[in-house]
Amino acid sequence: MEIIQPKNAPKAIGPYSIAVKSNGFIFVSGQLPVIPETGEMVKGDIKKATLVILKNIKNILEESGSGIEKIVKVNVYMMDISNFNDFNEVYAEFFGEHKPARAVVQVAGLPKNSDLEIEVIAEA
Repeated sequence: MEIIQPKNAPKAIGPYSIAVKSNGFIFVSGQLPVIPETGEMVKGDIKKATLVILKNIKNILEESGSGIEKIVKVNVYMMDISNFNDFNEVYAEFFGEHKPARAVVQVAGLPKNSDLEIEVIAEA
């Protein structure tokens, strides 16, 4: 197992790794909508939050020698499922023709009172 410490993504906020490479896969921990350059978290704008997270995931994967086209599974945690259509619009544009398996669930709470969290599994 190889622990991945990306330079162009937010740092972990707890005792976990941002990503781990193991058995030909990269497991990216749940990402919040944090702008790496400022540490600011996007709140109240699900479209912007979605794009920030997906760009962070892209950076993590690219630094790991992978990419978004190698994502096989996406798990999405939303505070308010009524934001699904706005989320899905940004998600669909970001991924284009690539369509990994996905689950989207509404949750009672997320770290730092985030509106959204996304985790992925990708081929290394």
